[in-house]
Amino acid sequence: MAQFVKAVLFDLDGTLIDTAADFVRIIGNMSRENDWHAPSEVEIREQVSAGASAMVQLMLRHNDQLEVSEDALLNFRQQFLDDYEAAICVDSCVFSELEEVLTTLEEKGVPWGIVTNKPRYLAEQLLSIMQLDERCAALVCPDDVSRSKPDPEPMYMALEKLGIPRGAAGCVLYVGDHIRDIEAGNAAGMPTILAAYGYIPSEDQKNLKKWGADHIVDTPAQLNTLLLSSGKFEYL
Repeated sequence: MAQFVKAVLFDLDGTLIDTAADFVRIIGNMSRENDWHAPSEVEIREQVSAGASAMVQLMLRHNDQLEVSEDALLNFRQQFLDDYEAAICVDSCVFSELEEVLTTLEEKGVPWGIVTNKPRYLAEQLLSIMQLDERCAALVCPDDVSRSKPDPEPMYMALEKLGIPRGAAGCVLYVGDHIRDIEAGNAAGMPTILAAYGYIPSEDQKNLKKWGADHIVDTPAQLNTLLLSSGKFEYL
């Protein structure tokens, strides 16, 4: 029997939008400015979901800069954020096949939204440039809550923004590529989908089934099929 769905929520980086190329570019530029070797694209992609500090620390470790002071680390992080804000969407794009998902949901009158750990000022700028801001029915960022994912508070705020009572959380899908996404969705009572194509470190790949997602998809195409043509979901 198909599961009834009132709305679909996505994590942002690594789930709905492939932002890694812009982070690879920024880390590459910072490395060249310091006459360092940049980490590989694969290494950087695996750190995207862990945030700016993790990507900067990867760059420093890769170049044996292990004695950097806390102030210097904060300066590198701020430069990273400033460079990202200045050119936030050079190579970022909606993952292939997911634009069809968004369009189909909109045609069916099913709202979709984003629950992310990306700061609001960056998330809003990215969505605006990509012309997704007016299409997105709910955006929840860490700035909006007292407890970020994996706590369910952001999920409950998304439900509120969508006008869906908590008791109907079981009719709202949440798609994410990090264990905290699955934990937050599960804690809120939402069916969860793990986007295994996202920014997941290689050492975690073998443990994905233990994360407790209701569904796991290995590619954006599989997510498209699951949401649109698998017969598992019926949209209200």
